[in-house]
Amino acid sequence: MRNDSLITAVLFDFGGVITTSPFEAFARYELELGVPPDSIRKINSTNPDDNAWAKMERSEVTLPQFCELFEAEAQSMGLELSGEKVLGCLSGDVRPQMVRALGILKGQLPIGCITNNMKSGHGSGMSRTEDQAAAIAEIMTMFEVVIESAKVGIRKPDPRIYEMACTELKVDPRNCAYLDDLGINCKPAANLGMTAIKVIDPDEALDDLERAVGFSLR
Repeated sequence: MRNDSLITAVLFDFGGVITTSPFEAFARYELELGVPPDSIRKINSTNPDDNAWAKMERSEVTLPQFCELFEAEAQSMGLELSGEKVLGCLSGDVRPQMVRALGILKGQLPIGCITNNMKSGHGSGMSRTEDQAAAIAEIMTMFEVVIESAKVGIRKPDPRIYEMACTELKVDPRNCAYLDDLGINCKPAANLGMTAIKVIDPDEALDDLERAVGFSLR
């Protein structure tokens, strides 16, 4: 089907959109340790532009430095957490319906990816195993543009990373849809004029995206 909408390109977050959310793995780790729910998110939302997490996503610290800083931030809140184990939570499982949608979109519109990631694990998806990394690397080839925070030194929600993606795709932000599982990352996209879709349930997000692009993604 031809796209008759104003959307001429689609940008995706990766973790929590194409793959399951790391927050699910955070919750399992917190339960295992017996710490309060959402402890990891609380640490990462405190001083969000200059904490260990932000520095790691901008490649400003090494893995050992991240672990030292993150664990100190946790201790300041009375928590004992392993930075290395928290990083191990980052690689989620691939959502098949999203990959199918990417394949359909690729035949119709330019698509790109903007991901906050770290130089941890295997590949851009921070995979736990080399096999998983290979599967994610194949998905990454579907995008015409991939912007990784760990490579460009800018992370969402900095508006510059969205502008960078739009420039590389040669698309006006006002003609672009953007999917992310975090509202804080959807807001700057919307401020630039993008059709921002917050991904809570992947099937509902695809419903919203279908309405935006004007054709089926199933």
